[in-house]
Amino acid sequence: MATDTASTDEFEAHRPVLTGVAYRMLGAVADAEDVVQEAWLRWSAAERADIREPRAYLVRITTRLAIDRLRQAKARRESYVGPWLPEPIVTDFGPALPDTAERAVLADSVSFAVLVVLESLSPLERAVFVLREAFGFPFGEIAVTLERSEAAVRQLAGRARRHVAERRPRYDVDPAERRALTERFLAAAGGGDIDAMLTLLAPGVRLVGDSGGKTKAPLRIIEGADKVGRFMLAVAEGGARFELRAMEFNGAPAVLVLDGGVPDLVLQLEIRDGKVECVYIVRNPDKLSGAASERPSA
Repeated sequence: MATDTASTDEFEAHRPVLTGVAYRMLGAVADAEDVVQEAWLRWSAAERADIREPRAYLVRITTRLAIDRLRQAKARRESYVGPWLPEPIVTDFGPALPDTAERAVLADSVSFAVLVVLESLSPLERAVFVLREAFGFPFGEIAVTLERSEAAVRQLAGRARRHVAERRPRYDVDPAERRALTERFLAAAGGGDIDAMLTLLAPGVRLVGDSGGKTKAPLRIIEGADKVGRFMLAVAEGGARFELRAMEFNGAPAVLVLDGGVPDLVLQLEIRDGKVECVYIVRNPDKLSGAASERPSA
């Protein structure tokens, strides 16, 4: 069936939620965009008379496609070189979502910490968690989407929530505090001041670097304030040529580092009780192509 302007406009109206579902399922922008494009092709070929609720239909198609894509990606990620982190996305939920509980939930659902934990769920558990916890879909609608009974979906939701609660680290979420601590962190690193750096780091701080084996980054998680502090000072040496840009990635303040205008890495800190608990560094060039964009991705 050929699409007309009205059906195109309707799809575009739902694109943000479709992209949001797909990204939270896959942790990769290109994969999410591929899934949404496939959903568009199916939408454009569908008979409108058979679609009573366009949003539900589109979310159902997108979720099923994302589950298929996630099952394929699982094998690739098992052979991934070094730690895996999600692809950084620019986030700005706009004036329609000021500092509200809904905004907090959406921001948390794309955080590095949550997406890393979601990697350990089964595809079905992840789908239920994303649809229920991030977007608030009713269990009955999720059951139809997954072609499971509502009772089975509730069991999946319970398992997923327990799993996430047990494995996700607890961090403070005050954006102003994270921005201020990030500025002090960068100043200490850029100034080569190990004492100043150590005052910012929790004793058990962790540094997680994602290079995919394609550029320089630790292939194992670095733990401990002294090791993390000295690593950051070593990385910052000779960094005068780099441009630093404060941005919001994955629902939280972060820093984009550019080398000659090209994204080189994204750095984000997780804090608790005024100390840096985790440093995330994404350097895989395949994950940085859209990092300089000002356009929100999910």
